[in-house]
Amino acid sequence: MCGRYALYGPRKRSRAEHQYFEGLFDFPPSYNVAPTRVMPIACVVDGAVGLTPARWGLKGIAKKISAHGEKINIWGDYRVPYRAGRRCLVSACGFFEWENRPDGKQPYYFLSPEGELLAFAGLWEQWEQADGQVLTTCTIVTTEPNDFVRRFHDRMPVVLDEKDYDHWLTADDPQALLKACHNKALTNYPVSRRVNNVRNDDPSLIEPLQ
Repeated sequence: MCGRYALYGPRKRSRAEHQYFEGLFDFPPSYNVAPTRVMPIACVVDGAVGLTPARWGLKGIAKKISAHGEKINIWGDYRVPYRAGRRCLVSACGFFEWENRPDGKQPYYFLSPEGELLAFAGLWEQWEQADGQVLTTCTIVTTEPNDFVRRFHDRMPVVLDEKDYDHWLTADDPQALLKACHNKALTNYPVSRRVNNVRNDDPSLIEPLQ
């Protein structure tokens, strides 16, 4: 499952982006977002959708970067925010998966064919740290992969269709949305192995290999 993603601009903007992610680029770009990084999510607060910074790893735990959609209504750490409506949209321009090769792991970058923003289904939670400060955290919901992603990994992020954004955020039980997107919703290409190091973060990481 996507353990890295990217968020940057400029790019083609959809109507849904204006509605759900306005102000997104007040946040600094990243071409190699890794767990524990603080990034913007869209969620409902006081009845209105807005952006808020959240640390990737539910309850501040880096290992909880993803939640199985099939068990989201069963497992305690995920059931509580799911049923409480603490659901969010994790914005990304694309995400990385790796292909095993004899000479090592080769990263591929997955993105919309039109270059539009992707929105992963997510959960958010607030966690009180040892110093008493409250930290907003998030996790990305995953599902079984479509045929396009399966050769790289046995899980993939739930990439929501724009028409389902509101339903995911506000419905009582939108678990039916937690399925793989259509194969044609994504394209990919190989990129530099520099992305394997989380310390690298620059536009060259998303450029196609020649």
